[in-house]
Amino acid sequence: MSDLRLGLTIFGVIALIGLSAPLWAPYDANEQVDPLGGRLRPPLTSLDVVRLHDGRSYLADEVVVDGDEIIIDRRGRIDRIELKRVANLSSDGTGVTERHRFLLGSDLLGRDVLSRWAIGAHISLLIGILSVALAMTVGVLVGAMAALGPRWVDGLLMRGVDGLLAFPTIFLLLAIAAVAPRGTWVLILLLGGTGWMGVSRLARAEISSLAQRDFVLAARGLGATETRILFRHILPNVFTPLLVAATFRIGSTILAEAALSYLQLGVEAPDPSWGNMISAGRDVLSDAWWIASFPSLGLIFTVASVTFVADGFRDALDPRHVS
Repeated sequence: MSDLRLGLTIFGVIALIGLSAPLWAPYDANEQVDPLGGRLRPPLTSLDVVRLHDGRSYLADEVVVDGDEIIIDRRGRIDRIELKRVANLSSDGTGVTERHRFLLGSDLLGRDVLSRWAIGAHISLLIGILSVALAMTVGVLVGAMAALGPRWVDGLLMRGVDGLLAFPTIFLLLAIAAVAPRGTWVLILLLGGTGWMGVSRLARAEISSLAQRDFVLAARGLGATETRILFRHILPNVFTPLLVAATFRIGSTILAEAALSYLQLGVEAPDPSWGNMISAGRDVLSDAWWIASFPSLGLIFTVASVTFVADGFRDALDPRHVS
């Protein structure tokens, strides 16, 4: 049970951070206040924000008021601007009233890594959970039709599943993603639509085993329909193996989404995903390690926690499993 508690704690924290990200993220994930002054800033950087009446903004390492001008130092580049053009001058006239904090650093375009990490977690978790829900629904329905239907239906469905499983999943994903329209919901359909085959085989095996049990035969003898037998008597008894399978699948689906986004076939830029954040930071690892490192850590902890949860569920709920 310790693995279960540990996994639930880690995954719960990540899920809470990610799913609530639109409510608390410090900045817009795609906001570029000043690409020159803000790009590739290390974690814990704090900069002055100089906003002009014409809508332009500058991120400055140092701001000095000199007479009727304000002097802005941006990475050693000095700009002198008339005070009357500054929109956020402090009341005492000695500086500006706003600071921009990059708690986890900034990326190549000056965007806040923390905000992008949080929104990326939101998108990755949403895609992972909804894709698994779709895959489980389709897989259980196909498995139930094969287990409870006529033998020819069973043979037709399972041979079709075998044919789909003959294609390596990653190549199937890449082939479809390369020609499919881009979008979060398309990605959910893609991952869910290619992840149900293994679930259908598991569901068929479990349902076929239960279909010959005495309580099912008794229900059938009393005139219960096959639909009622499935939802009232069989599915509650196959909940445990399906729950464990679904939990394991969440981790692998999040990894698959990250892989597609890394290859620019998943979440479309500029929207953030852990995968495309890692892709954006791969060429500047030596100079800006934080761009790829934080989303990589997010993936590691998420997948590890899901694995702990699945193992914990299996140990706690499946008496047939021996650790």
